[in-house]
Amino acid sequence: MTPARLLVLGFLAIIAVGTILLVLPVSSKSGEATSFIDAMFVTVSASCVTGLISVDTNAHWSLFGQIVILLLIQTGGVGFMTFVFAFLRLAGRKISLKSRTVMQEAVAAPELSGMGKLTGTILVGTLIFESLGAFVLSFAFVPAVGWEGIWVAVFTAVSSFCNAGFDLMGGRGNGEFISLTQFSGNPIVCITVPLLIIIGGLGFFVWQDIRRNRHHVTRYSLHTKLVLVTTAAFILIPTLIIMIAETDLTLSERIFSSFFTAVSPRTAGFNVLDLGNVRLVTVFLTIVLMVVGGASGSTAGGIKVNTFAVLFLSLFSIVRRKNSVEAFGRRIDESNIKTATQFVTMYFITAVLGIILICLFEMNNPEPIALTDIVFEVASGIGTVGLTLGITPDLGAASLVVLAVLMYLGRVGCLTFMLCFRAPSAPAAELPMEGVRIG
Repeated sequence: MTPARLLVLGFLAIIAVGTILLVLPVSSKSGEATSFIDAMFVTVSASCVTGLISVDTNAHWSLFGQIVILLLIQTGGVGFMTFVFAFLRLAGRKISLKSRTVMQEAVAAPELSGMGKLTGTILVGTLIFESLGAFVLSFAFVPAVGWEGIWVAVFTAVSSFCNAGFDLMGGRGNGEFISLTQFSGNPIVCITVPLLIIIGGLGFFVWQDIRRNRHHVTRYSLHTKLVLVTTAAFILIPTLIIMIAETDLTLSERIFSSFFTAVSPRTAGFNVLDLGNVRLVTVFLTIVLMVVGGASGSTAGGIKVNTFAVLFLSLFSIVRRKNSVEAFGRRIDESNIKTATQFVTMYFITAVLGIILICLFEMNNPEPIALTDIVFEVASGIGTVGLTLGITPDLGAASLVVLAVLMYLGRVGCLTFMLCFRAPSAPAAELPMEGVRIG
């Protein structure tokens, strides 16, 4: 059992348990058993911290069902291996090399040493940020829905930090699947939720690096510097573009909503703007942000900002006629560039196959679905985002299965999934080399 196989099978086991629990009658408000397809789809979406749903979270699920979903989100966001590792340490069990290797693979840590300290940082940091987020959000949700707003604040804080996008605002007289649109001008929600998303999307290794070096920025690792700079760029630039595009809002709504809409697509899935009524440039920008995602070893999905940075720097090195890819006074390892290229290639191949399959399955849909909506849905699924243009409940069972597979691959990683089929030891012999013309 290689680390890749353990991670792939571990997530499948979590999905199986979650599906069984959500199928039970006690999980729904009606007291009736939920269909297997809906239970499976929501379980995959929660455990893979996506947020796409076929039934409204608050209107359909009981408190028991909502707690199951919250536990799936927490396990999928922080990583089940983090909890396993912590449990073994608390039980006084010796941590094997294989367990450390799997943990390293799960959180994208650069080295095996310090896994115990990293696990502590992840769990303590998660508890602190989610608790602070829930406390602040309660000042917005309690006035809106009463004392139930405390539970809504806790649920939203965990969902935000884990970049899941699940909410409990639907079915309260304003319709279902409304996300956080009623808080488009609320500074508490429009600042707190994005901050939780950003912190969760930076990555656990970045947390540890900042905690260790604090304000000594020059001591940060190259990975941390790339993540911080690229993340800042993917927040500031889209915020300005959305502010320019969405002119139908008041000034305060444009400021808060633009910031929220620029952050959320990087795998969180909340929205304060009705995506069915925004400008086309905002829709396209949202797709781009969903594809890029957050950082490696975080609660986020997508191709990852550090992967994007490496590929961008690689392209920039060609323009500068450099033999090596450089950033912040360091050369980037050639193996990193090769891995980034492989990962992005697998990502886009998987996304294209998903688009083709859903187009085929929805050909006979009574209400024709636009290609833009399907592309948006697939980008949201494989990027583990959860945003939608409103077509998820209208999709057939086959299309929901395709989206579930995309969410699963987006969470465990397309390359990780492929590597689980690889033999533990590669053959020593290599074939003769020959060049191929490119471009």
